[in-house]
Amino acid sequence: MSLSITSADAWRRFARDTIVAGTMAGLAIIAFIAFADPYGLRASPGHPPGPIIDANQRLSYPAIARGGAFDAAVFGTSTARLLDPTALDAAFGANFANLAVNAATPDEQLRLASLFLARRPIRAVLFALDAPWCAANPAPRTEHAFPDWLYEPGTPWGVFRQANTRGLIAAVNAVRMRFGQGRPRIRQDGYAVFTPPEASYDLTRARAHIAAGSGDPNASADPPNAPFPALDRLEAALASLPPGTLKLIAFMPVHARAQGQPGTATGLREAACKAKAAAIGAARKALVVDFRRASPVTTADTNYWDALHYRLPIAARIVAGLKAAAITGADDSDGFYRVLAR
Repeated sequence: MSLSITSADAWRRFARDTIVAGTMAGLAIIAFIAFADPYGLRASPGHPPGPIIDANQRLSYPAIARGGAFDAAVFGTSTARLLDPTALDAAFGANFANLAVNAATPDEQLRLASLFLARRPIRAVLFALDAPWCAANPAPRTEHAFPDWLYEPGTPWGVFRQANTRGLIAAVNAVRMRFGQGRPRIRQDGYAVFTPPEASYDLTRARAHIAAGSGDPNASADPPNAPFPALDRLEAALASLPPGTLKLIAFMPVHARAQGQPGTATGLREAACKAKAAAIGAARKALVVDFRRASPVTTADTNYWDALHYRLPIAARIVAGLKAAAITGADDSDGFYRVLAR
């Protein structure tokens, strides 16, 4: 009998000690991740985030939106990621962050923009538009997981939500980088060259990618008179900005073969979308520039890696074009862009 009681007591002590040890270890991990703050939950305009650790932009960019000395930002998809904030700074006298996210839906872009715009004085914004902005029923999300909790103003319970294997790895890497070990995945202003090195460019390969990404010009095209809910939300976002903010809207220069061709269902829808954006620009005093058109740039295969992604020199031309359009209000003499509203 005494042996049985002793054995039962030992098991109870073992179970208790295991639970206590597990709880303490869990709290220690949570505390370590909170200290490292890999996702910038404590970031603010006066408290910039640490190094950008996670290559997943949906996880890392809220930290930039919360912190840093930025008063301007780019919102868009991968077609705007090559716009260098330092070039935009020089062009417009602002301090830009590039918050364009690969394959981001209009809803995701606006969520990120809302987080950025609510936390600081704003001098300029650039919304880089692609085809999803013209859809009658744009998808709210892609197949990429979207961490809604990171986009909430106060990130309630965020310390606990980031306590997982990925968060622990990010925290360890954040601490390592603070001691000079390793390099950030993305620059502090959000910029990263995600395309292959220019020296590796292969025109034959690029042409194959361009052809594969061109698609059917009439596939799933909405009627021209269907609503533009994403553009309506964009107008509301522009209307909320303080007077004097430089507001830039630009249709990005995808390859001409990926654009809606004149007279096709897709072409008619794109034309109506641009007209809607122009009306919004006129109403909200925004500069609207159309690079998404057949031009010497967008018809030259040598300027593209695939149907959507231009090469680095074209990014510099976009920034120069935006600056010229803002100064002169005139279309490009070579046809690279048209000014739809100013």
